[in-house]
Amino acid sequence: MILVGLTGGIGAGKSSVSQRLATLGAVVVDADAITRAVQGPGSPVLAAIAERFGPEVIAADGALDRAALAAIAFADGDALAALNRIVHPAVRAEIDARVDAEIATDHVVVLDIPLLAENPRAGLAATVVVDAPLEVAVARLERFRGISETDARARIARQASREDRLAIATRVIDNSGDLAALDRQVDALWRWLRSLPATTADDLAAYRSPVARR
Repeated sequence: MILVGLTGGIGAGKSSVSQRLATLGAVVVDADAITRAVQGPGSPVLAAIAERFGPEVIAADGALDRAALAAIAFADGDALAALNRIVHPAVRAEIDARVDAEIATDHVVVLDIPLLAENPRAGLAATVVVDAPLEVAVARLERFRGISETDARARIARQASREDRLAIATRVIDNSGDLAALDRQVDALWRWLRSLPATTADDLAAYRSPVARR
């Protein structure tokens, strides 16, 4: 197994890179997808969210009303911190279980984690950062997710800065251009990832250490 991290700010296009890597053969461990799963109807995580944020964040069908929760959490730093304390332990446990299942393979395992700069992991063979200028990210959020400019800027401001993400990068994917340019970069990235040394037992111990999850 070659264990690598993939991150990028909201609107940078990290999911596009993740999907392309999956088509090339990477095993993608998607933190966003795992987060949605652990917040499913009837889950302990969803119950804790409802207790903290109120019944208005639960839709009529019993599922999480993500828009309602986002409107609360992204407008208030304390609320966002409280949400993270509820959700992150369950997400970490599931991510680690999926990594453990790949240890004996020769796969490139990509940890697709939006908040990797905020919660860095040691022991990774590489950290790939998908980068795009602020105005490009805002425009994408407006166009593809229907998020208002004000909301988009607020969400971006709650994440690590662009400079902080770039500071942890082993490799940067510039996603300010078109899809053809992105494909070329991802193809080159895949060749490079396949050439990296396998993750060792010491690497895994560092990856799991509390220091890597501050």
